[in-house]
This record gives sequence, C-alpha cells and structure tokens, in this order.
Amino acid sequence: MLDLYYWPTPNGLKLKLFLEETGLPYRTIPVDIGKGEQFDPAFLAIAPNNRIPALVDHAPAGGGDPLAMFESGAMLLYLAEKTGRLLPSDARRRAEALQWLFWQMAGLGPMAGQNGHFNIYAPEPVPYAIARYEKETGRLYGVLDRRLEGHEFIADEYSIADIACYPWIVPYESHRQNLDDFPHLKRWFEAIRDRPATQRAYEGVATGKRPPLTDEERRILFGQAPEPRQS
Repeated sequence: MLDLYYWPTPNGLKLKLFLEETGLPYRTIPVDIGKGEQFDPAFLAIAPNNRIPALVDHAPAGGGDPLAMFESGAMLLYLAEKTGRLLPSDARRRAEALQWLFWQMAGLGPMAGQNGHFNIYAPEPVPYAIARYEKETGRLYGVLDRRLEGHEFIADEYSIADIACYPWIVPYESHRQNLDDFPHLKRWFEAIRDRPATQRAYEGVATGKRPPLTDEERRILFGQAPEPRQS
C-alpha cells in the first residue's frame, strides 16, 4: 500500500496519473496547502521542503521499513523502476524519457508556475514578470511541440515523461497559451486527456480559472520566511 500526500496541483496530479495508470493500491491523504497543513510537523517528517506531493511506500523495493519520499520527479522514477512500468526498457528511449522528465522538473514546471503566479495569484500586476513568464512558457510549449512532431508520445511509448508534463499543460488558458499554435502538442494533449486513467485522476478536479486567494491564503502560500539558523 502507498500513502499519497496530495493536493490537486500539477505536481500532485502527476502521482495520481501514475497510480491510476498502473492500478497500484494507494490511499490519498489530503494536505490542504491553503490552510497551511504542509507545515504540520508530521508532514514535514516526510516532506522536509513542505511541498506536496509526498509518498510513503509501506512495501518498498528491497524490503525494510516504509520509505518516505518527496519531490514528484523522484517519486515517478522510483515507482517506474519498482514496477517496471511507464519507463522504456530500451536504453535510448529510457534516456530520452529521463531527459524530458528532468526538463519538466527544471523548466516547464518552474516557468509555468511563475506564469500562473503572476497572472493569477500576485496581489497586483507586475507587467515585466507577466510578459517574461508568458514568453518563456510559450517557448517551452514550442520545445515540446517540436519534440512531439513524429512521436506519438515524448519517448515514443507512454511514460513518466508524459505523465510529468501533462498536468503542466492542462492550465494552458491560465498560462495565456493557445494550443492551436502548437498542433503536435495539442494532439498529444488530447490523447492523454482522453485516457481512462487521466479521467479518473482528474475526477472532481477544477481545471478552469481559480478564484482569487484570500489574504490569509496568500500569506500561507507565499509568505514563508527563511528559518533562523540555530547557533
């Protein structure tokens, strides 16, 4: 059994997609990040960066005590290697899948996240930041679009690379992107959207424009200061 500490953000939904696709037994433990539940000491013992998702595998590969994990990319790679699923066995395609997994973690996610922050959550418009992150998000959409020309999926077979990227494309309207400008990406996006596992993972998840944050939610989500060093 797996415990998934979860909130329906793009990173949280990556793990839902993997678990629904593979049918692994799991329990969802909600962590309401708008209420500050990510700062609970019990959660921090699992996820020291106070971010969701987090995972506890009660039957880890190799046996032993339960394994606690944070960082969504590391969790996807761990589960793919443990199950032998959703990661190509061919060495070249495996390398391609891992490159694009890390591309999402280092590029698409952070840039699209900042795009969403300044377009939706910032208390006042910052035109330079809005333009900067919209342009960079569009550039990254274009990188993925070119990769998908002639490829059904990112590494040819459906893999954790696709699972990592898809939830960051779902909010394309909030990112102020038009999928018609990226025809290969649009075809890929619609194919994943229509998968039964994707439908299950997104059941009940609002994918439209989110309501404005309250001042308290903004303070909790974006107001954390560095922790003082212990002397």
